[in-house]
This record gives sequence, structure tokens and C-alpha cells, in this order.
Amino acid sequence: MKYGELLHFGHPQHKLHFEYSELPFRCDGCGEVGLGSRFRCYTCDFDLHRHCACASPADAALRHPFYRKCLFHFLPRPPGDATRFCNACGRKAGGFVYHCRACGYDLHPCCAALPHSLEAEGGLRLSLRSRAAAPCHRCGRKGRSWSYRSECGKYELHVACVTEMLAESWHELYYGGVRGVGKKATTVTAAAGLGAGGRGVPSIRGAGVSHHGRGGGKGSSKVKRCCEVAAMALQFVVSAVLGDPTAIIAGVVASFLSR
Repeated sequence: MKYGELLHFGHPQHKLHFEYSELPFRCDGCGEVGLGSRFRCYTCDFDLHRHCACASPADAALRHPFYRKCLFHFLPRPPGDATRFCNACGRKAGGFVYHCRACGYDLHPCCAALPHSLEAEGGLRLSLRSRAAAPCHRCGRKGRSWSYRSECGKYELHVACVTEMLAESWHELYYGGVRGVGKKATTVTAAAGLGAGGRGVPSIRGAGVSHHGRGGGKGSSKVKRCCEVAAMALQFVVSAVLGDPTAIIAGVVASFLSR
């Protein structure tokens, strides 16, 4: 088999080819949004996140530092008939999932692989936490899901808030359709003018929303700086949640966060 190709149990008809794309897609494994690295079947319009493509029922069980007593097994679909939700992001777990039989916890493959630390420009460092210690920069609440926290402790962002922002912004690409496009974003969406530079990437709704106070006066420069740091942190958290925490994707994300 050639480098960059694989046969996957979820799509045995054809080989999947690795590619790097700036067009958003919906993973046919876990059902969540992706951008950047993916394995794709061009014949069937079938896409998998890199983490979903590399996961297999034959893999050894996964352990996660947030759940030290749990042993997660990869499953093509969640067990049972009840609706299940990812314990990391809070979104529905309806496809590929890591499941702990003893505790009943579930993790999307990309959530299970979220980096435990992110480093942005200017020395900004973010660490992944199992729960927020401060109000989330976007929703203003503490609870809900895993979060990324700045080293200084002044900035917190729920993983759930990021996934919701992505789902709200790109839902129409997958289900509403643009010029007949339903499940996927393709070059047709770029022609429809959804993104700058013909990339076909729409703006993220709510990316500019902040629960910091607004107004002029002495503190306005501090608030401005805080929001600049928050925007920088957001682009790196978005890239991590998308399953591709690279500088290239962070730059792409930044290009439409700034619009």
C-alpha cells in the first residue's frame, strides 16, 4: 500500500487517501466538523478525521489522565439505544467513539486526542482541564465541559463552546446545502463566495462574542489587550478541536475570525 493510503473497516470498498484541505468537512466516522488533515475517498465523498481514521476496534484500550480508573475501548457506534454524549465536548456521540464499559463515559476520537497544552505566539500557553475554574470567555459560566485555561488563569474557554460555534456556523454547509451541496463543503461552496480568497470557509458565528465588560475609560486598553489575547487563544483552541492543531490551520482559522 502506498504512503498516505489506507484501507479502513468503516469504508472497505475503496482506499482512503490522505490530504490536507482548507475546506471544512463533516467526518463520516464521528459526525463532527473537521478541517485540514483528513483521509478521503474521492469516489464516495467519504471523509475521516485523521484521529478517526487511525482508530480501530483492534486497538489496545485507551486510558485518559482525566479518568484514571477508566479503560476506553474504541467502538464504531455507541452501545445501546439511548442517546449518548461525549464527556469532553458535550455533543452527541453517534458514531466512532471511545467508551468505558465500567463508567459509561464516552469520548469522540478527536476529543480523546485533544492536546493537553497549546502554545500560541507571544508566550501564551493554554492547558486542557477537566473542568473550568473561571467563567468561560464565551458563555460566562464555569461548568459544562472540558476547557482550555491560560497559564495566567485569566482566560478560560469551554471545549463545548467551541464545538457549538463550529456547528452553528457550518450547519448549513452539511444539512442546508448551498447550490445543491448537502453533506459536504466542496469547491462549489467556494464558488458561492462563502469564504475569503475562495477557500469556502465561512465565518464562525459568535467568534467575537465576549463576556468581558465594554466601554471606554482607564480600563479600555486592558480590555482590548485581553480580547486580543482571547482571540489568539480561540484560534488555537478551534484548531485543536478540529483535530488538526497546526500553525497552518491556526492561520486559516485566524483569517476568518478576523472578518
